[in-house]
Amino acid sequence: MTAIAYKGHFAHVEFDAEDEIFTGRLAGINDVVGFHADSVEALKAAFHEAVDDYIETCGKTGKAPEKPYSGQIMVRIDPAVHALAALAAQLAGKSLTKWTEERLREAAERDTAAVVTV
Repeated sequence: MTAIAYKGHFAHVEFDAEDEIFTGRLAGINDVVGFHADSVEALKAAFHEAVDDYIETCGKTGKAPEKPYSGQIMVRIDPAVHALAALAAQLAGKSLTKWTEERLREAAERDTAAVVTV
């Protein structure tokens, strides 16, 4: 799977070998916005069109394009991991919240570094 970006929107892209097409779907939103194409150039165009249509449709309906992230996250983890993270945060002189944010930022930046802007 590959990720691409355009106008601040991201999409997951996969190749469907059976149909010999690329398929994609906007990521990070609850609305379902998909696109497909049979070549890389056509895929880029279809992705741009999907994003532009999404933004235009939101404008026509008076709805802001989705930004579903509130800055709050609830995760359930093994108590031993929780204790270890709390200790690491304390040793670093940080709150667990700040320490966790920094670790998540590092992981997210590392894992999204390969996103292609088209």
